[in-house]
Amino acid sequence: MLKDQIQNDLKNAMKCGDVETLSALRMSLAAINEKEKAKRYNLSKEGLLESDLVEKSKLTDEEVLDVMFSEVKKRKDSIKEFEKGNRADLVKKEQAELSCLMKYLPQQMSQGELRLIVQNAIDKSGKDFGKIMSLVMPQVKGRADGSQISAIVKELLQ
Repeated sequence: MLKDQIQNDLKNAMKCGDVETLSALRMSLAAINEKEKAKRYNLSKEGLLESDLVEKSKLTDEEVLDVMFSEVKKRKDSIKEFEKGNRADLVKKEQAELSCLMKYLPQQMSQGELRLIVQNAIDKSGKDFGKIMSLVMPQVKGRADGSQISAIVKELLQ
């Protein structure tokens, strides 16, 4: 499982003294654990036994990936804000954490692949931005950023 891999990488980062990786993985595991707690809380209303509750509240790899996407997005947003504030030291730190987290995500799609998918969606649904996005997003889930797709759709609609 992906969570196990992240935990093992955290142990290795501790042994090696890799501060950026350690920080990124600790925050990611905290977010994963928080999501598991929320899932366990929701399941507790069903009156399950404690052992069943713990087992069913474990996140699937897809759910862990969603958390990792969220963590990556946080880093990208932080980088933009720190660049606006001329904080090169914090930009460097966030970029190091971002590169650490990116290895847990699936291979990102190229611009050409995205353009082809968007163009096919435009051919199917016409010029409606919302319909195009609703057709494209499930196809590229986890392999492309929504803002990147949005920019391509806007460009191709002009």
